[in-house]
Amino acid sequence: MPEAYRLALPASPHVAAAAAGITIERARLQLPNTAGPIIVEGAGGILVPLNDRETMADLMAWLGLPVVLVARTALGTINHTLLSLEALRSRGLRVHGLVLNGDPVPATTATLRTWGRVPILAQIPPLQPLNAASLADAARRWPEPADA
Repeated sequence: MPEAYRLALPASPHVAAAAAGITIERARLQLPNTAGPIIVEGAGGILVPLNDRETMADLMAWLGLPVVLVARTALGTINHTLLSLEALRSRGLRVHGLVLNGDPVPATTATLRTWGRVPILAQIPPLQPLNAASLADAARRWPEPADA
């Protein structure tokens, strides 16, 4: 199944669509018909607009899939992640877990586990280069999260 939209501008969906002279229509964003598992990656964040009426959160609710939130481990992560979890839960979206991306920060991990009330599914270190081989190598070395 080809993409419903392919936008050139690296910006939030509504801005990139406007630059291309189009409006994103949620109804065109269909899941492919597949028997196996599927991962749907959001663009820009939970409350980023898709168009003048809907956000990524609206798309998530419409698709009805469990959410895996990915958060960077940098300054501001605790606030950003807890706000994101609150936004997801306030819309009734099921949060499957959290993936932390970046250098490990044990205090941040512990705080998110306690305050976020969500399993930490993985902690992914910075990968250079970022490709299938480096990701597979890192996965072999990851410690199992205590609450996965």
